[in-house]
Amino acid sequence: MDTTSNDLSHLFMQLGLPHDQVGIDDFVMQNKLAKHTLITDADCWNPGQKAFLKEALREDAQWSEVIDQLDVMMRAEM
Repeated sequence: MDTTSNDLSHLFMQLGLPHDQVGIDDFVMQNKLAKHTLITDADCWNPGQKAFLKEALREDAQWSEVIDQLDVMMRAEM
């Protein structure tokens, strides 16, 4: 059984990205999504990250809600 916390910090860790609040905020600010761009199609992901995100969403895995939260953040006006 996987007991990994499902929060933004741990998602960013899974993606191999800086996972402190400053790193997350910087990533979100630098990688805004256009209205019709799927999070999995964003240019900011490498192939491994895209595959992880697609699989997690397709399987409605433990990360789905956090990925949805990130999607909203990447679309928000700041």
